Amino acid sequence: MNHIARKAASLAVGLGLLAGSLAAHAEGQIRIAEQFGIVYLLLNVAQEQKLIEKHAKAEGIDAKVEWVKLSGGSAVNDALLSGNIEIAGAGVGPLLTIWDRTKGRQNVKGVASLGNFPYYLVSNNPAVKTIADFSDKDRIAVPAVGVSVQSRVLQFASAKLWGDKDFARLDKISVAVPHPDAAAAIIKGGTEISAHFGNPPFQEQELAGNPQAHIVLNSYQVLGGPASATVLYATEKFRSENPKTYKAFLDALNEAAAFVTANPEKAADIYIKVSNAKIDRDLLLKIIKNPEVQFKTTPQNTYALAEFMHRVGAIKNKPASVKDYFFDDALVSGGN
Repeated sequence: MNHIARKAASLAVGLGLLAGSLAAHAEGQIRIAEQFGIVYLLLNVAQEQKLIEKHAKAEGIDAKVEWVKLSGGSAVNDALLSGNIEIAGAGVGPLLTIWDRTKGRQNVKGVASLGNFPYYLVSNNPAVKTIADFSDKDRIAVPAVGVSVQSRVLQFASAKLWGDKDFARLDKISVAVPHPDAAAAIIKGGTEISAHFGNPPFQEQELAGNPQAHIVLNSYQVLGGPASATVLYATEKFRSENPKTYKAFLDALNEAAAFVTANPEKAADIYIKVSNAKIDRDLLLKIIKNPEVQFKTTPQNTYALAEFMHRVGAIKNKPASVKDYFFDDALVSGGN
């Protein structure tokens, strides 16, 4: 081997070692985006008890975990595609949108559910008993118009009432408002916002805080029973290149689900501490213990929404089953 060949070989080995060390270093880095509400309780528990770090150590790696707070599925999806986060937390609607958009490229898919929660469309307008009663004077607050799971469920309900051609009928009176601000508007009254399609605990705070606040629509009615409202998703690249970190995250999530189910009181305290929530503890416990709420990581009743979104052209690709838009892991088995 001549001198130039030896140098080239040496350089190739050096670059190979560098690439290997960079790949190894990537394992353990995980940035997770969550939004507002008790639907993120499993993540709050995992954060407070350092469960990801614990399970990563069991896999032989030191995890560096970062938590990012965002509002609305659009912001979360942008953060994931720009590489600013590894795990996205948002509704089923944003998951289906980004799965469809990245199919054959980044291949974003669901990782797990954060549990089944009924989402209520609450109004403080006494004239609004059903979605058919909304007028052009009403404003419905949602996290992201036309993208968030609340907005998609509202579209699904509209399609059932007025037909698929009018699925977006209520989009024109919908406005994007973070849950805390929307809840404050419903409780206070006297603003242009007369309805809010929210999530726990904001919807319960509205019902408790304003005698005129009432439920117009329950997401379970639209989706056909208890349904995964909020889910976690990631790129195929992150999952395939970081198997130990990914496994540690799933194991942490499952431990958090078991903890919340067994320890609702402790879970309530963790939520208040981590999210710095100004909420009545008894109301919080009532939500956690609500028989309609189930803390489980397997997705449930998501496919009807996927089918609807394809039917009205919101997504181009029609999934054959939940396994198309969730990674085919053990916890997805039996999901729908």
